[in-house]
Amino acid sequence: MDYPQIVVHAPGLDGSRRVTTGDETLGIAYHLDDVVEILRRADLDETEVEKSDIIDWQGGGPDDWPGLSEHPSE
Repeated sequence: MDYPQIVVHAPGLDGSRRVTTGDETLGIAYHLDDVVEILRRADLDETEVEKSDIIDWQGGGPDDWPGLSEHPSE
């Protein structure tokens, strides 16, 4: 089965990360478990998201979930 490319975008100021495939937003994740749930709901059963070949982690890997206080002030 061919799987679409999934992108977990760089964290926003609140630490959330948008999860997309192509032009479609699948959901917003605040934790790694959220990514798993978003993919499950999209019928993409990737339970080992940290090692998945179909996920492109942008702006940090699966362990990067900074909150507002961790972003540098402008």
